[in-house]
Amino acid sequence: MPLATKMKKAEIEEFFARLSKALPEPKTELEYKNPYTLLVAVVLSAQATDKGVNKATEKLFKTVDTPQKMLKLGEAGLVQHIKTIGLYRGKAKNVIALSHLLVEKHGGEVPHDRAALEALPGVGRKTANVVLNIVFGEPTIAVDTHIFRIGNRTGLAPGKTPLEVEQKLMKVVPQAYMMHAHHWLILHGRYTCVARKPLCPQCIVRDLCKFKAKTTAT
Repeated sequence: MPLATKMKKAEIEEFFARLSKALPEPKTELEYKNPYTLLVAVVLSAQATDKGVNKATEKLFKTVDTPQKMLKLGEAGLVQHIKTIGLYRGKAKNVIALSHLLVEKHGGEVPHDRAALEALPGVGRKTANVVLNIVFGEPTIAVDTHIFRIGNRTGLAPGKTPLEVEQKLMKVVPQAYMMHAHHWLILHGRYTCVARKPLCPQCIVRDLCKFKAKTTAT
């Protein structure tokens, strides 16, 4: 599949200006209480919906909001809370293992360090980017399936891999919009630029998008 025609600098500026105007303060749809519960929620969200994760963690996070409490709950106890989520057994093992490491190496705190985050079980580059952005206010972009699709479909940042799309986005997103770019793109992909049939007629950046097979109203 050939990469899309790239958007021009002025088009990218206008692209984010419109998304910003429509939603000035975008936020993650994952529900969390503190940096630790956000980290757990993001790990659980792999190949699962935020809605599904929130439903599973609603009761869990009311009583278990630190790695120490998670270790006390144990893997079997955690499984009972998250068994409605896909791949829940593997995720439970990872959450218990990363909780051990947080207690042993980081005093029970979520580290403000990419390498340390990625060293935690179940935490890859995407998860680390989410935590660095939301918890520590770093201008990172976590490329999930939505952002990968938008980067390629619109011509914003065409790339063959998530890392390539991320690196291109870091270069082309205007500095003024970098902090929230991650959330704008995810939400746009989740609700407008959807995978099977994008809602082009109601898209606020339709005229800037390089997608040739735009949908029309039916």
